Amino acid sequence: MLTNVVAGRHRPASTGSALTLVDPSTGTTSGHTVNSRQSDVDEAMTAAASAFPRWRRSTPAERQRALLALADALESGAETFADAEIRETGKPRRVVLDEEIPECVSALRFFAGAARLLEGTAATEYAPGHTSFVRREPVGVCAQIAPWNYPLMMAVWKIAPALAAGNTVVLKPAETTPSTAVLLAETAAEQLPPGTFNVVLGDRDTGRALVSHPLTDLVSITGSTRAGIDVATTAAADLKRTHLELGGNAPLLVFGDVDVAETAEGICAAAFYNAGQDCTAASRVLAHESVYDELVAALTKAAAGTRTATADADFGPLNSAAQLSRVQGLIDRLGDHAELRTGGRRAADHGFFFSPTVIANLRQDDEIVQEEIFGPVITVQRFASEAEAVALANDVRYGLAASVWTRDHARALRVSAELDFGCVWVNTHGPLVLEMPHGGFRHSGHGKDLSAYSFAEYTRVKHVMSRL
Repeated sequence: MLTNVVAGRHRPASTGSALTLVDPSTGTTSGHTVNSRQSDVDEAMTAAASAFPRWRRSTPAERQRALLALADALESGAETFADAEIRETGKPRRVVLDEEIPECVSALRFFAGAARLLEGTAATEYAPGHTSFVRREPVGVCAQIAPWNYPLMMAVWKIAPALAAGNTVVLKPAETTPSTAVLLAETAAEQLPPGTFNVVLGDRDTGRALVSHPLTDLVSITGSTRAGIDVATTAAADLKRTHLELGGNAPLLVFGDVDVAETAEGICAAAFYNAGQDCTAASRVLAHESVYDELVAALTKAAAGTRTATADADFGPLNSAAQLSRVQGLIDRLGDHAELRTGGRRAADHGFFFSPTVIANLRQDDEIVQEEIFGPVITVQRFASEAEAVALANDVRYGLAASVWTRDHARALRVSAELDFGCVWVNTHGPLVLEMPHGGFRHSGHGKDLSAYSFAEYTRVKHVMSRL
């Protein structure tokens, strides 16, 4: 039974309520976790609030050393973290060990360095006889809610900038993928003062208790738009700061001058990575009419060659039976005009695997075009002009990521400026770097992960003026 980690120690929940964990590769029970309630949240929030005065007064160098030590411990314990991540996500082991955990280690080291690079305006006299300067200060106690698609990575993306800036944290992982967050808190207990980083486990009610708690100063969530609206609504009642990294429905604008085969391979790699369970997934392809038929054929061929539910799988299962049902429902409700070129069904008689899917001849008002899919599905639409492509791309409620595929540099610059999305790639889709911000507009939320912009999200600005 997984338990909360509060002030560096395992703490059982105050009630006997428990949640069942399921291995998505088999569909069978893999363990149980406590389902925390108000008193458990109170305990964790009190611990974080008690630890805040000491942690905020620590020097940037001290915070840097602690985060670097945590990064080293995560790196040396990679196999243990990978076992836990794979048990609850079903991801291919090579992906977790070779890609995701190294990125987590790198993020901790990046924000360890950011702790010592906080910049401010120069102190000067803007009024005669008075000197002004600006202080950047930690916000306070941060309640953070992580998703199930990248459990460890999203936990690190949240705690690293918050801790580096001098805040304390209470993290709630997704109820289906809590193990790596618990491991991270156990590991951090050896590097951080008690109460600096705490983990509470539970369902949506646990998350709501965190958001509404009077000791919470800032709420950060990575999740669906629905969950983000719920958090924002609850936080607004007490004017808490929010940081919302929400859903996406990324358009890929493919113009007639591309290498079609190469483009199709790149799109499929970005669409099917992590079974399409990514808010930036390359799911919504807009193809110029001159290459539409050729591109659909190339995407279909590439998708048919992508493996899942095998020993050498390119991607693993969907997270849960509910997610499998949701993706299948989107397929089943397609209109008669839609052309299912490949896939569109469960890929195995065990677990929650879904086959790589390509659907052509879709319309802008189709449900599967307007809604985030979060599964290994590519939809394809046709456009005739640059202006039409931009209009179709922007005609959804999301604004997280997009990409432009063309050999025309001027077109790439024009279109990227017109796309209403927080990240626009050119001739690629999906790469993120720690030095650049990640975050969206509109129903994809607000606030930035990664980079110095993320670090700034976890600080507040204070003007200090002294009479000379």
